[in-house]
Amino acid sequence: MRDGETGPMVQAKKITLYALTVFVLYTIIQSPERAADLVQIGFEGVSSAAQAVGQFMTALIN
Repeated sequence: MRDGETGPMVQAKKITLYALTVFVLYTIIQSPERAADLVQIGFEGVSSAAQAVGQFMTALIN
């Protein structure tokens, strides 16, 4: 691979990651309670998804 082909994509990823980091930090600083609520909702979603996958796998085995 040549650097010219991957350069713009790598640069775009860096900019996106930087913007996302700034947004997350801004949200936490401006409204820590809301940020905590969003994190809790996210973890509940991941937990529900894991439970659903577990139930699906159990159903396949039985």
